Amino acid sequence: QVIPLHMGDNIIGRYQKGNPANCTFETVDPSVDLNHCTITVSRDKRGALRYTLKDNNSNTGTFVDNVELNPRERRIIEDGTLFTLGATSIILRTSGEEE
Repeated sequence: QVIPLHMGDNIIGRYQKGNPANCTFETVDPSVDLNHCTITVSRDKRGALRYTLKDNNSNTGTFVDNVELNPRERRIIEDGTLFTLGATSIILRTSGEEE
């Protein structure tokens, strides 16, 4: 599946009708929360896109390269970064258009 991201906060979670998260995906993995994590897309001082990942106090945690994010920690991630929500792994793929 592809989960398109937009500028600002992208709340990632398991799809369920009525879920207020704006970047949901279909999964049968019950360990993915409805509002699991957020990727914030912004621009740095040079105008390049920047992706910041944080856990939304999920039940099973958010992991980057098998290391769990601490509560309130924000981690910069890049193209190719593997992050895990519950038992579901996601790879960030940027379009390369930001150069």
